[in-house]
Amino acid sequence: MNRRTFITGALATLGLLAGGFYFAKGSLYRQAVNGVRGLSGEVEARFLRQLVTSDAAHSRTILWQSDSPLTNAGVEYRLAGQEDIRMTAAREDFFTDDGVKNNQYLVNLQKLEADADYEYRVVAEGATGEWHSLRTAGAEDFECLIFPDSQSSDYSDWEALAQDAARRNPQAAFFINMGDIVDNGEDHTQWQAWFNGVEGIMDRLPFVPLMGNHETYDQNWQVRLPEAYLHYFAVPENGSEDFSRYYYSFDYGEVHFIVLNTQWDETEEFKPGLKEEQLQWLRKDAEGSDKKWKIALLHKDVLQYRIHKRPERQEGISDVGEAFMPLFDELGIDLVFTAHLHTYRNRGHIRNFQRDSGGPLYILTGVAGNVRYPGLWVDHQLDEVVAPQPETDNYLTMQVTAKEITVRCFLPDGREIDRVTVTK
Repeated sequence: MNRRTFITGALATLGLLAGGFYFAKGSLYRQAVNGVRGLSGEVEARFLRQLVTSDAAHSRTILWQSDSPLTNAGVEYRLAGQEDIRMTAAREDFFTDDGVKNNQYLVNLQKLEADADYEYRVVAEGATGEWHSLRTAGAEDFECLIFPDSQSSDYSDWEALAQDAARRNPQAAFFINMGDIVDNGEDHTQWQAWFNGVEGIMDRLPFVPLMGNHETYDQNWQVRLPEAYLHYFAVPENGSEDFSRYYYSFDYGEVHFIVLNTQWDETEEFKPGLKEEQLQWLRKDAEGSDKKWKIALLHKDVLQYRIHKRPERQEGISDVGEAFMPLFDELGIDLVFTAHLHTYRNRGHIRNFQRDSGGPLYILTGVAGNVRYPGLWVDHQLDEVVAPQPETDNYLTMQVTAKEITVRCFLPDGREIDRVTVTK
């Protein structure tokens, strides 16, 4: 059963944002679901997943877990419907966290044809897995799915939302999770439950992960380095000696995506300099792209909200906004997606910290798990659209064409609650 411990009073509210809620490690739901799926027979490639690469048109990263070490592991792949099969050997990427050893394997597929349908399968000594689909990026229009914070107590709501969203949007090219993927970054049963929630999705659509503050918590809700996140998700390299896999960028079609890391408060004690390093990297990365569109993804939000019954907390710009928003203005960023506050808000266009049609469009993406903060936030003067209250889960789609980007927000039942378009 779940055990949630809250500190009473005003500090409790902020404590939820900083440390989440506590529940018994390995809830009955997670134990049952993880146990059943562990006996499914597909143990040679558990949590099979595609990760986005810097050049999504010509490469892809494949990872999976195995209950026991494999011999001569690799990935075979071919153009869909063709007989010519190629093979790339896997490298062992083993790690131990939460007292559990993960026999993890990683393959980088290179020199793929752009805008092409492939099939791939995991192979090992004397065994092969099932074929899975893989599509490379093209230069034309595309759509993707965007999920806000999915941290949960049992991940049943997350699974239902993700599966229904994928079913309603079979044309989606990839999916994004905006951070706080799990509630406790050290609890391996939560990671298993999250992976189970996207079974049948993550093997065929590349994943774009963000690191949230909850990825940095240990079992005692103390901050640590995000070991599990950094191992599970081999994202594109950023050239950093200290912060590999913390932040990155990639191209898909005519969009340059910039995935920033807002967790410098959590990492500063262990590895200082994350914010300063990204500020330098961001300018170089954005100026080096010739793509038509530039989109920034951040976990923590750029605005600061008042909180009900906390009159001393003022409305304004957060430390994240103070750090990045001037650069977004300068670099011509078109859209900025954020998360962390578990509420959907469309702020419209902001420039120089105020409403301005010449600035980026800012979307606070909402919540995709079952951790909610009902009646917490006081509306910000920059909010243009707020999700129906009391708030429930939601997800977003983004459609990119040569002339415009359209973002739509949906409730779990598929009902649209907001739509906004950026033209250029």
